[in-house]
Amino acid sequence: MTSSQDKFTILITGGAGFIGSNLCEHFLTKGHNVVCLDNFATGHRSNIEPFFKNSNFTLFEGDIRNLETCQQAVKNVDYVLHQAALGSVPRSIKDPITSNDVNVSGFLNMLVASRDAGVKRFIYAASSSTYGDSESLPKVEEIIGKPLSPYAITKYVNELYAEIFGRTYGMETIGLRYFNVFGRRQDPNGAYAAVIPKFVLQLMKHESPVINGDGLYSRDFTYIDNVVQMNELAIMTTNKESVNTVFNTAYGDRTTLNQMVNLLKGYLSSYDKAIADVPIIYGPKRVGDIPHSLASVEKAKRLLDYQPKFSFDQGLKEAVDWYWNNLK
Repeated sequence: MTSSQDKFTILITGGAGFIGSNLCEHFLTKGHNVVCLDNFATGHRSNIEPFFKNSNFTLFEGDIRNLETCQQAVKNVDYVLHQAALGSVPRSIKDPITSNDVNVSGFLNMLVASRDAGVKRFIYAASSSTYGDSESLPKVEEIIGKPLSPYAITKYVNELYAEIFGRTYGMETIGLRYFNVFGRRQDPNGAYAAVIPKFVLQLMKHESPVINGDGLYSRDFTYIDNVVQMNELAIMTTNKESVNTVFNTAYGDRTTLNQMVNLLKGYLSSYDKAIADVPIIYGPKRVGDIPHSLASVEKAKRLLDYQPKFSFDQGLKEAVDWYWNNLK
């Protein structure tokens, strides 16, 4: 599609969020023009403030639920990295209508706007939740189960819409099924905070984290830099087989929640020895949770030449360092 020397314009929806802001930073560092579309429902202005002085950065404040906003945001854009969504299984169970409005209607608005603007490629954040009740491990892209939450339904519908737009309108789309992404700038606050930043903040305050269930559920925790790498590969690929399909975006290994929290305590206690003695509390299992998550990344390795740079341990240490230096 393009060479690494080309300069292009990328629209990053949800660009003020955790993953979006890391994508903004990466592509600005590479010298590309970046347009960030965000309504700041879950993203933070502080995540993108360092980019305001960069002449290649444009902030477009707006909501993907408004088609006109999407149409304005995609003008003169080469690639769309669609990250904007309302995440969280529990949030979708509590309020399925808003999750559907943002994740399905907003997604469709962005597809239509991108199609009409002649965007070269539409790359979107899909989700490992699409695997639903499928018990097969590792997860391979072609075998999925039935969704276990409204959120999972919305992310599966995204894949169906992207496939139809590819077939019907000749659009190039690539879906990246994210597996439990973590790292710098992930918000530790709020009712729907992801487990790693939430536990980090609690441990730093000497508060006991609560694990849902017995701690034996496992996840393919994926460091943010691996996700950034996959987005870049999705832009750069010239392999026709890699377009109009979906890829697991993960490291390809799994860690139990017990192992994760023990590693966290170990890394954090190098800063504060008292953290090693903070007890862990076990609560009831959470509705809609998938017991085990492990990705096969063979398809991404074969078609995109993906080589994840950060293991879970390496990424967790980087993340802990960032949180310690930024949350104090």
